[in-house]
Amino acid sequence: MPSVPTPLPAIRAVAVTDPLAWLKLGWRDTRRAGWVSVAHGVVLAAFGTAILAIARDRFWLLAGALSGFLVVAPVLATSLYALSRAIEHGEPPSIDVVRRTWLNWQRDRIGDRRGDYWCLIRFGVLLAVAATGWVLTSAALITLLAPVAIRTPMDFVQHVILARGGWLFEAWLALGGVLAAPIFASSVVSMPLLLDRRVTLRQAVLTSWQAVATNPAAMVAWAALLMTLTLAGMAPLLLGLIPVIPVLGHASWHAYRAMVDASGVPPRDPDGGAAASPAGR
Repeated sequence: MPSVPTPLPAIRAVAVTDPLAWLKLGWRDTRRAGWVSVAHGVVLAAFGTAILAIARDRFWLLAGALSGFLVVAPVLATSLYALSRAIEHGEPPSIDVVRRTWLNWQRDRIGDRRGDYWCLIRFGVLLAVAATGWVLTSAALITLLAPVAIRTPMDFVQHVILARGGWLFEAWLALGGVLAAPIFASSVVSMPLLLDRRVTLRQAVLTSWQAVATNPAAMVAWAALLMTLTLAGMAPLLLGLIPVIPVLGHASWHAYRAMVDASGVPPRDPDGGAAASPAGR
């Protein structure tokens, strides 16, 4: 007898000012988790520094690489969602929560033919492919159409952003926006939902699109805050990412909890720690 598909979670309407409340809650969780949370910012800042070191003389590559870095951020923040979930359920936000988040999928999962747990991995791969595609597209656009070789940030500012009568920067921004918008819509609540509940990748993405469609103004405000704070964090030699990444990661969990009523969907791993509450909030 065929199984009945799990219905999509219900979506709640939120106010356009709610993203500010999510940031406040993200800061609260960062303080509660302490060094375990901040360590995520340190790791990602170090990763960004490595990108800078590799591409320092190839700004055509650097521009795409750093923006592509933002695309995979929802995957990299997975254990921050788990820490916020632990705090929500009164569990200590310890390094053990992080360890379980990244390593439990290996235990008893390789032979799991249902495959639903592997949605987390597949979605991460899809985002990585999208980020790589944008890096290559951005590099090709700037390399082929820039009037001179773009090797440094000042070259990019002078010959792309401030070029007289040029349209390359506008085209670069427009193309980035066209590629980023569906990725944002597909991922804004997908990773927290996949972590928290037993849904398929398709269900998670459809739920994310429904959240955006139900709350367009709030999602525009949320996307603007994410981009602004991330760029601000990159400015001082990426050191600002150390506090910014944890706050945004935790805040994204609260965005998911505010918009998605997952009470009718089974928890993903009720025995793996931080099981979702029956009320589903």
